[in-house]
Amino acid sequence: MTKLNQIIAIEKSVKAKAARALGDAGRELAKAPLLSGISRTYQPKDEEGEQLPPESTKVQRRVEEQLREVSAAMTRLFDVTATKDRTNALATADITVDGEVLVADVPVTYLLFLEKQLAELQSFVKALPVLDAGESWTYNDASDAFATDPVKTVRTKKIPRNHVKAEATEEHPAQVEVYYEDIPVGYWTTVKFSGAAPAKRVAQLSERLEKLQIAVKFAREEANGTEVADEQIGAKVFGYLLGE
Repeated sequence: MTKLNQIIAIEKSVKAKAARALGDAGRELAKAPLLSGISRTYQPKDEEGEQLPPESTKVQRRVEEQLREVSAAMTRLFDVTATKDRTNALATADITVDGEVLVADVPVTYLLFLEKQLAELQSFVKALPVLDAGESWTYNDASDAFATDPVKTVRTKKIPRNHVKAEATEEHPAQVEVYYEDIPVGYWTTVKFSGAAPAKRVAQLSERLEKLQIAVKFAREEANGTEVADEQIGAKVFGYLLGE
């Protein structure tokens, strides 16, 4: 008994063969000389006249023959496609993760859709921004974001100071050097916030997605193993089209 995955495997080549047959037939029938033939014989007026050999050209292409060739190729395509589509409507499988059925009786066409979407979602998850590992984060309900512990830092201000290098004398003024001293004038308390996700959470999402992707692939393979509902539509279609 033929399985759905076998029909899918040959569908592309059957489609190519039908397209080739249709294209070839169209090109051949467009060549008018190939459809034409002639037969000529020559008879002189009297027995002493010049004798000439007969001339003939055979018809090389016939519309009905080309129609039969196209019909044969396209009948196969019609049947293969109808068989695939009919079986797709019947083929289902369960999506099972960690031994539990997550979704039951999923159509194979939906499994194909889901497989593509999960791959795109996995790429999105792997690119999610994660919290800076160099900081210690906790969730802050008030800001609805992650926050670091408060860090207190000193704010300083440069205050000029005088340094007397030499005392004044009757002959010379005092020698004074001005320098600046950093004097604490206040304190900054800093809390950093972030809307990024913890690396552990991103890893968890990615792991779950990977499990789900594997489960969907297994389900697709199982659904593609469904025995086909063999369809014979092509003969009916071309029987009508080419009937006398």
